[in-house]
Amino acid sequence: MNKYVERLYNGIIKENPTLILMLGMCPTLAVSVRAMNGIGMGLSTTAVLILSNLVISLLRKVIPDDVRLPAYIVIVASLVTVTELLIEAYLPALYEALGIYIPLIVVNCIILGRAEAYANKHNPALAVMDGIGMGLGFTIALTIAGLLRELLGNGTAFGVQVLPDSVEPIGIFVQPPGAFLVIAFIIAVMNAIGIKTRQKQLVESCDGNCSMCSTICDKAGKEEKA
Repeated sequence: MNKYVERLYNGIIKENPTLILMLGMCPTLAVSVRAMNGIGMGLSTTAVLILSNLVISLLRKVIPDDVRLPAYIVIVASLVTVTELLIEAYLPALYEALGIYIPLIVVNCIILGRAEAYANKHNPALAVMDGIGMGLGFTIALTIAGLLRELLGNGTAFGVQVLPDSVEPIGIFVQPPGAFLVIAFIIAVMNAIGIKTRQKQLVESCDGNCSMCSTICDKAGKEEKA
């Protein structure tokens, strides 16, 4: 797989920051009441991720190691401020819905984590692709969680009434406990899919698990003799 495409795949699927790495849970639980909130927060974070990864990668040989974390925070804070002002000016409804969580992007562990773990070690092109992948993964996770909570809690999807009036919405899903329930359900489904994939991989190809391979081969040999 091309290394640039791999960064996209890892961010969206293999290393999804919310559903796999469990990063950025605070905004995930707080703003995912509606699908549109999830898209807004996800794309805002994606923009900051891409630009911060790019700037930090460009300056990786200039920033001294002793002050790299304060430098990262200054860079991210500047980008978040610009993003916040743009949202406030052009998307006031989204700005009010997201509230304090827009400036809190500065301390989002996804952004600082990718700056420290990836952007300061790789070239700008790879750093940008990593930012796009991680940002899209975060956006997808927020949108799915928001859509499920909105559908179950309000009977709507992206603000459009979906469930008939005769169906009573489950109010808990638009409350904080509902966020934990939805995220737990999504992760449970992903784990179930991952377990099946893992089992299939062990059976169909060598995965370095010699004891498992030995067991499979012994079983196959006995079946042939029988």
